[in-house]
Amino acid sequence: MTTTAKKFNPVQFLSFKGQYGVLHMTWFAFFLTFVAWFNMAPLATTMLKDLSWLTEKDLKLLAICNVALTIPARIVIGMMLDRWGPRFCYSALLIVMSIPCFLFAVADSLTQLVISRLLLGMIGAGFVIGIRMVSEWFPPREVGEAEGIYGGFGNFGSAAAAFLLPTIALDLIGGENGWRWSIALTGLACLVFGFIYYAVVRNTPPGKTYRKAKRVGAMEVTSWPSLYGLMAIQIPMIGALGLLVWRLHDMSFLPTQGAHVAYGVLACVLLFQWYKAWTVNAPHLRKGYPKEDQYQFRQVGVLSLLYFANFGSELAVVSMLPSFFEKTWELTPQLAGAIAATYAFMNLVARPMGGWLSDRFTSRKTTLLVLTIGLAAGYAMMGLLDGSWPLVVAVIITMACSYFVQAGEGAVFAVVPLVKKRLTGQVAGMAGAYGNVGAVTFLTIFAVIGDPHMFFYVIAGAAGLGVVACLLLKEPEGSHADDYQESSSTSGRMPQQEIVAV
Repeated sequence: MTTTAKKFNPVQFLSFKGQYGVLHMTWFAFFLTFVAWFNMAPLATTMLKDLSWLTEKDLKLLAICNVALTIPARIVIGMMLDRWGPRFCYSALLIVMSIPCFLFAVADSLTQLVISRLLLGMIGAGFVIGIRMVSEWFPPREVGEAEGIYGGFGNFGSAAAAFLLPTIALDLIGGENGWRWSIALTGLACLVFGFIYYAVVRNTPPGKTYRKAKRVGAMEVTSWPSLYGLMAIQIPMIGALGLLVWRLHDMSFLPTQGAHVAYGVLACVLLFQWYKAWTVNAPHLRKGYPKEDQYQFRQVGVLSLLYFANFGSELAVVSMLPSFFEKTWELTPQLAGAIAATYAFMNLVARPMGGWLSDRFTSRKTTLLVLTIGLAAGYAMMGLLDGSWPLVVAVIITMACSYFVQAGEGAVFAVVPLVKKRLTGQVAGMAGAYGNVGAVTFLTIFAVIGDPHMFFYVIAGAAGLGVVACLLLKEPEGSHADDYQESSSTSGRMPQQEIVAV
């Protein structure tokens, strides 16, 4: 791979002015969404001691509820931000999602915990918003590293929650309600920063206009094959929600009749999505799109599959890695948890590195291909690990695999803003949703097979499919340019509304 000039300024990065100030404000907003999203797991044992009516089985239900609505939320948020802008959407999400945080903190029944946790799961859609915001402030030649910093620093919120919230609940506050105050503080942080973000950040740099999607209600496509692809890609997302319903029924939390109703609702949702995709796009496809205004929906499908493999596996592996180390090497829970936590800590380095590599080398496609091959090899190696391997070697292999997982995530979202500028929110929403689809799929497979080694092999196989998909990816045009280029013919064919930076 040949290199291109790198113009991301590490000195200016330390400042809080201009594009770097927006980057800092935006990754911190994402960081807070992850702290709030993962505020229950580190306090689960404390909740069990405090709430006599809460059981381990109930906690498993709450864990499922925590990811259930993230999938549709990322799609909806993607369409909203392309219409109303990331400034408003991020502020609104932080402020509104503080409410289920407070409700969870004061809940005194399982029903209240379930409802508030379902609602709070939608805060996971915040990631999509920042992708669009960062892409507005950084040119293509720098967007990979900027998006990597945004994603890596933001994802670190889950590790921060694991370390900070128990300390706040048990050491600083104490008492039987310490966990409630700790969770409420995450909601308060979101509420306050939501107003700060709206006051400080702007959608675009001065003099630049915010380009909106031409239509809402469904993702815009520019060819008939792309329309059929859009309809097909929605099936796995509904299927993942169906897996959640099946798990709830299998765990006896949902009666058979209720499960049948839920399946029927999901089928109706899929049909409605197909109807909206057709009615929104078909009339314009009959008129035809100029060649220069078209984009290949195949790009979206490939990026979604890659994020399914890397981010989906990260969410799934993080949930089982502590027990894997504890049982395989007979470690204490504390030591196993500390070792497993380093997997999430890699986000601070690996995800920005993936974006940096994508910016540094002229072929973003080749960067993705190499990282995905590393991802497949890493999980294949993890499948070989057992108690006969030295622990230090196992940790090194795990961290190397983690690097390819998270660097791949950074490289994926270095390409997302380059597919079609005005649709960045929707493309990010689709790819981001597929990350959660991957998590649900992999966790369900692990629950069924129970064997961690086979589980790692399954993920390696999914990454192998990602390698094949990479070969179908088209190198984005102008991917290292000084600014995003959109065909001027688009405005001539259909006037495009804009939000002026304010």
